[in-house]
Amino acid sequence: MSDWKPKRFWKTATPEPCEGGFTVTLDGRPVKTPAKAGLIVPTLPLAVAVAQEWDAQTGLVDPRTMPVTRSANAAIDKVRIQRAEVIGLLAEYGSSDLLCYRAPAPDGLVLRQRQVWDPLLDWAARDLGVTLAIGEGVVPVPQAPESILILQRELERTDDFGLAAAHDLISLSGSLILALAVMRGHLDGLRAWDVSRVDEDWQISQWGLDDDAAANAAVKRDAFLHAERFYHLSRP
Repeated sequence: MSDWKPKRFWKTATPEPCEGGFTVTLDGRPVKTPAKAGLIVPTLPLAVAVAQEWDAQTGLVDPRTMPVTRSANAAIDKVRIQRAEVIGLLAEYGSSDLLCYRAPAPDGLVLRQRQVWDPLLDWAARDLGVTLAIGEGVVPVPQAPESILILQRELERTDDFGLAAAHDLISLSGSLILALAVMRGHLDGLRAWDVSRVDEDWQISQWGLDDDAAANAAVKRDAFLHAERFYHLSRP
């Protein structure tokens, strides 16, 4: 949608049932994706959220103010077309999951990582049947192929809209386990984001807050929370 900025021509954006799910019409005309596919979503709450974004537009359409629409477009135009590639890319995060890479020092950070991250790995072992190895520093930590296969199958069971959300949850946090914890309702998005920020928060506690870094982190946090919202809106 980045190069597509028409002026508002419609009076009302309306969520409506359609074949295959729900869509949004602009004065009776169904919305299309940038690739000209029908914007058909799996749930009424998701269609309502899309319609609200279209209804909020004034003058030129601003895609930056339409995150739900953008995510729906991504699910239809990108994930659906490249589903196998997306699943493979996301499953690879299991081989380099943030939660598995621990600092060798200082003791305070080592303890903090253990306190916050170990319970998530315990949850993954208990609820997902995945046991991941832990290492120190940045040296790659080999993971059992069967563990990565379990994580891949978990993603394969997720529909295109869920995968669109999972992509952002995983890439923004650096953790497939954290993303699955959010998707399964084990953690809410804000808590999961805080869990992903253990290293950064430790550095802030030692050296103080950098304004530019804080602004960048806030943008990523908002995107992470949007992905959580989009995932839940898309659930039947």
